[in-house]
Amino acid sequence: QVQLVESGGGLVQAGGSLRLSCAASGRTISMYAMGWFRQAPGKEREFVAAVNWSGGSTRYGDSVKGRFTISRDHAKNMVYLQMNSLKPEDTAIYYCAAGRNYYGGARDYDYWGQGTQVTVSS
Repeated sequence: QVQLVESGGGLVQAGGSLRLSCAASGRTISMYAMGWFRQAPGKEREFVAAVNWSGGSTRYGDSVKGRFTISRDHAKNMVYLQMNSLKPEDTAIYYCAAGRNYYGGARDYDYWGQGTQVTVSS
């Protein structure tokens, strides 16, 4: 089993930055792809970013490309999401997830955190 806990969310003005962290415990996540997803009220869960097991490959949703950066630290069993140039439409609950399919969608991820709220004011 893998337990994931997100932190770093909060309220920020448009154009600002936040760094989300995801701490893993239980089984090591070193062999898992790690992803960030988000869900706004009344909307479906949306893919944000993913990093493969080694950290050598990343991919992003179209709406965040060029603004967000995903990274992982194997030694600390941590995953991060650096969010820059934030927009009001980035407001959502952000979830960290671990899965075996780097190219997969939400259904391909096995373990999920409880989420952290990000609110961007205009």
